[in-house]
Amino acid sequence: MPETTPDTHRSTVAAADWDLGQADADACERLARTLCTGGHDQVDSPEWVARARDAWEDLPPRLRRAVRRFRRHSGPHGTIVIGGLPVDQAGLPATPAVPGSVQRQATVPAAVLTMVACGLGEPLAYLAEKSGALVQDVVPVPGQETFHGNAGSVPLSFHTENGFHPHPPDYVVFLCLRADHDRVAGMRVAGLRRALPLLTPAGRQALFAPEFITTPPPSFGPGTATGEPAAEPRPVLSGAAEDPDIRMAQLVTTPLTPRAAAALTEFGRACEETARTLRLAPGDLVVIDNRVTVHGRTAFQPRYDGADRWLQRTYVTTDLRRSRDHRPHDGHILTR
Repeated sequence: MPETTPDTHRSTVAAADWDLGQADADACERLARTLCTGGHDQVDSPEWVARARDAWEDLPPRLRRAVRRFRRHSGPHGTIVIGGLPVDQAGLPATPAVPGSVQRQATVPAAVLTMVACGLGEPLAYLAEKSGALVQDVVPVPGQETFHGNAGSVPLSFHTENGFHPHPPDYVVFLCLRADHDRVAGMRVAGLRRALPLLTPAGRQALFAPEFITTPPPSFGPGTATGEPAAEPRPVLSGAAEDPDIRMAQLVTTPLTPRAAAALTEFGRACEETARTLRLAPGDLVVIDNRVTVHGRTAFQPRYDGADRWLQRTYVTTDLRRSRDHRPHDGHILTR
């Protein structure tokens, strides 16, 4: 389906669902800074993740309450945006501008992301994507403007994260460190709970049929192996008919039958009809329920001057054990 331009988006949201408030933000920052010292300050180490897991319990009650409620039911949009999180703006380095940029050393933003991830479940990463880092930079990279992934700056079509994999994340968490120069970059989100009523009965039936193949996205690179057999046909929707889960990516999900192709097009139209565009500001934290929500991005113009748009991202699973056969030594990195 054709990409839309920013001025045609049906709903643009410029602010967070609610703001943390200065006192709670200060408390979060003090707690995050304790995770940036004390020896174990490597984000990907089990020891540091354990410290972040314990620190979650000391975050302000209002923040923990919102995350718990969202985990129980993610609402009609499958997304929550909380403003006012600390990102240490005064101490931020230049926005990274190299392929595969990640955050290995503990920082205030990385600590905030990981604490929230531990409140939702357990952080998760994939070795074939961003070298298996738990906290990943989402930044524009020179020469990759047209790349259909997190390093690009062209429109990014709707997708769930890693729907090809036997163990996709349950949540995707983003923290905005810097907005783009022109304040036009938007994160587009479409919740299945709002799109589903717009589908015809025939379209729903087709989306529940195993008549689609989803392959790894470009961010995983060519020839990505997951240790599983070649991709087998799967449905786009699964689970309860009235509140199903979704796995799809407009770029890499291929319908195998005419009715599947028609249903996927119909679903794309329903997503466009119900989508919201989030204009993120520094300190905005976005939690997306990857099971019931697709997301994408509008186009923007990077300048590569060290002050470009900068988000950090982490994945979350609510049941780490179910992927145990993909994680050596019971770690947080899926190696296949």
